[in-house]
Order: sequence, then structure tokens, then C-alpha cells
Amino acid sequence: MPKIRLTVAYNQPTDADAFFQYYLDTHVGLAKAIPGLESFEWSKVVATPTGDTPRYALLAELTFASMEDFGAGLGSAEGQAAAGDVAVFATKGADMFISELAET
Repeated sequence: MPKIRLTVAYNQPTDADAFFQYYLDTHVGLAKAIPGLESFEWSKVVATPTGDTPRYALLAELTFASMEDFGAGLGSAEGQAAAGDVAVFATKGADMFISELAET
């Protein structure tokens, strides 16, 4: 059974300083509280290969053991709190992708 990864790609915000501060102070804690979460990583997007301003400001990756764990985690009160919080600070929205991790 493949692990499941939720990737959240946050668009460049209106106020980058406020965005990152809120993300660190509030949203990370909400995300880490999601039941069934195996790992959580995030990274700040700093450049594109062409030197253009990146579309995204931040990428977050949340990994779950299975699709069932993912569904249960996101469906929980903690998962709903984290999902609902995105609209609070992501002023320009975010794209979300669900993927299966390939085994190598």
C-alpha cells in the first residue's frame, strides 16, 4: 500500500512577512496536530531556473501511511481546523496535490 503525500503550494502572498510569521506561529502547529500524520516538511521557494519570481512562496508536504489514514486525518477536527486555516493567511490561495509515493 503506497504512502500518500499532500503537497500544498502556497501562491505568493500579499504580505510575505505576515504570511511567513503566521505560518510559523500558527499554521505549522495546526498541521502537525493532524492525526495519522507521519511527516511534515515545508520549504520556502526562493527562485526559479529562469530567474523569474516564483509562482509559489512556500511548499508544504504532509505524508500519511495510506489513503485511509489521509482521509481520516483530514476528516478529523484537527484536519478540518488546519484546512480551514489556509484561507486565513493564504491571501492569494494555494494549490493542493494528493500523490502516491513511489518506491525505489
